Amino acid sequence: MESMFSSPAEAALQREAGVPGLLTPLPDLDRVYELERVAGFIRDLGCERVALQFPDQLLGDAVAVAARLEETTGSKMFILGDTAYGSCCMDVLGAEQAGAQALIHFGPACLSPPARPLPVAFVLGQRSVALELCVKAFEAQNPDPKAPVVLLSEPACAHALEALATLLRPQYLDLLVSSPAFPLPVGSLSPEPKPLERFGRYFPLAPGRRLEEYGAFYVGGSEASPDPDLDPDLSRLLLGWAPGRPFFSCCPDTGKTQDEGARAGRLRARRRYLVERARDARVVGLLAGTLGVAQHREALAHLRNLTEAAGKRSYVLALGRPTPAKLANFPEVDVFVLLACPLGALAPQLSGSFFRPILAPCELEAACNPAWPPPGLAPHLTHYADLLPGSPFHVPLPPPESELWETPDVSLITGALRPPPAWKSSNDSGSLALTPRPQLELAESSPAASFLSSRSWQGLEPRLGQTPVTEAVSGRRGIAIAYEDEGSG
Repeated sequence: MESMFSSPAEAALQREAGVPGLLTPLPDLDRVYELERVAGFIRDLGCERVALQFPDQLLGDAVAVAARLEETTGSKMFILGDTAYGSCCMDVLGAEQAGAQALIHFGPACLSPPARPLPVAFVLGQRSVALELCVKAFEAQNPDPKAPVVLLSEPACAHALEALATLLRPQYLDLLVSSPAFPLPVGSLSPEPKPLERFGRYFPLAPGRRLEEYGAFYVGGSEASPDPDLDPDLSRLLLGWAPGRPFFSCCPDTGKTQDEGARAGRLRARRRYLVERARDARVVGLLAGTLGVAQHREALAHLRNLTEAAGKRSYVLALGRPTPAKLANFPEVDVFVLLACPLGALAPQLSGSFFRPILAPCELEAACNPAWPPPGLAPHLTHYADLLPGSPFHVPLPPPESELWETPDVSLITGALRPPPAWKSSNDSGSLALTPRPQLELAESSPAASFLSSRSWQGLEPRLGQTPVTEAVSGRRGIAIAYEDEGSG
């Protein structure tokens, strides 16, 4: 039983608390962590207390980086090495608890806007890129010099995209270079005209052009782990890119390319399966996966309205990082929805480790909103902010009298006909006339109570009024392994 719902005790004792990875040589510390730029950022703000956020794989360099910055700036540094949710999100709450006036985020980042205003600087890293090998790989996969192609990369390779584009532009006429979409500084105005922002990147499209017209060439990944499910950033791109457009990935070390079309199809098929599971579900668990990303409260209220409109019951759970042992405490929940940043919602999950599937907010929107998707929407949305009012992708719920709620729907998993929402059938006067129920004892039941009533063991029986009243007597003394009245045997 222990192995089904939690890890063995021996595993917890032997597990290392975060593998720090290889240490960076001290002479390369300034270049890898861009300490000169970070020190200038701190001096310009005049901060006396600064929080440094590191992911687990970079914690080995945290002390050396903090000491170097304290020496060059004279400010007090605080190391944030453990976040309540994902390390890609800015831990603004942790920085405020330390009294920090600014936050420096090292490593991969989702670049989601923070929920609270705080000056933030990002250090994505600078992974070496073999430009000549990438140029040859690009030419081999794109023989047509007039074909529209976008250059993409993992965050640590973004610094090399312009140099790669410079080598390709003499031959390729329609080449677009993406760049990281860093959150705007506090109090600054957005540039005009503002470039298209998608997938945490800026795309400087020409007037009249659409991103769906372009293929993609992604620089990143590693041959040691070619599975895109292990890279949430690449999964976000594969899910959201226009189906039918070419998408190639290139290893920055060896120049080896791979066609990601088949993998993108498998990811979309998996998401369509999750939508079907959400449509069959009666009870939905909404997992709070972030507290530091903007509009997370509005998104939570939006998801609750969605489940209520679809006739489902929802429960909000704040459990930190979801684990199989935590979620196993809620067996009455049919599906879970993780409200997190785009990378956190697509974080890899071990196959079969969770006893109920975990969805992204977009899957719940597709399952509960009969007006979804809007006409012409091809990509899979990965950020919950795209579902809220004010976004070009927001689709309001149809009014209660709309025929969309009455469209027949058959489950592709069970083959059964899905009933309309409970509120729709209760408001139907015709059904009430056919089946009059003058004496209705139970108006509404809780799914949790219904699940408990179906279980063979429902806890200790109170047996109120059935147990005779007796005087209190002295009980057994000792511990469970050996009570005093037991023989030494």
